[in-house]
Amino acid sequence: MSVTIKTQEEIEKMRVAGRLGSEVLDYITPFVKPGVSTGELDKLCHDYMVDVQGSIPAPLNYAPPGHAPYPKSICTSVNHQVCHGVPGDRVLKNGDVVNLDITVIKDGWHGDTSRMFMVGDVSIQAKRLIQVTYEAMWLGISKVKSGAFLGDIGHAIQKFAESHGCSVVREFCGHGIGAKFHEDPQVLHYGKAGTGLKLESGMIFTVEPMINAGRKDIRQLGDGWTIVTKDHSLSAQWEHTVLVTDSGYEVLTISAGSPPPPEITQKTS
Repeated sequence: MSVTIKTQEEIEKMRVAGRLGSEVLDYITPFVKPGVSTGELDKLCHDYMVDVQGSIPAPLNYAPPGHAPYPKSICTSVNHQVCHGVPGDRVLKNGDVVNLDITVIKDGWHGDTSRMFMVGDVSIQAKRLIQVTYEAMWLGISKVKSGAFLGDIGHAIQKFAESHGCSVVREFCGHGIGAKFHEDPQVLHYGKAGTGLKLESGMIFTVEPMINAGRKDIRQLGDGWTIVTKDHSLSAQWEHTVLVTDSGYEVLTISAGSPPPPEITQKTS
């Protein structure tokens, strides 16, 4: 495993990219409502990135080994879609929940973040799942500091999610990020405290748990990208890009419209 330690100059560029990624989510928030298509959301985000920010949408034409190039600029995962939902003709309706996953490239550096959105009036179960997932992400982030272990993050997320009757998707994880979209290390959202890579100041990676209301099992749709829950249960995801510091962590994907950290992290961190 080759984990890059970022220099102060590189960290500053990652702060800019992270803030820009989060600002795309701020921008798109008022447009996420019943009657809009996921394709329209994609175009709005694309144009904002390219024309307003001068950034590049990282997912567009991204092609990891074994995949056809991703055809859109953002990911839109609706209801039981876990991740990598491809924007298109699907129209959001009252009661839907959707994850918008944004990654921008600015001056060669990546900022990666996602948020859940509630479309109109959603069910109590959906609200609860979104809140549990948000708190789980932040509980994982709260374990980050120099000298801690990657397993501390996954353990905190898994323990919290499962204590609320939810399950953690195993096949997808957080990842190192910088000049490359995906770098080492892999950041699992389950595991055992005190195990795995020891964290060092200057590491940057994402924490992005995917939590299902039902079972953890998933499958891929025929488009080669969209992942859904096998049992059709709701899924939620939140994501931040995090810098390891000597005293703890710095979340790089924060902007004016970012939801505040939940109270639970202030009690446990």
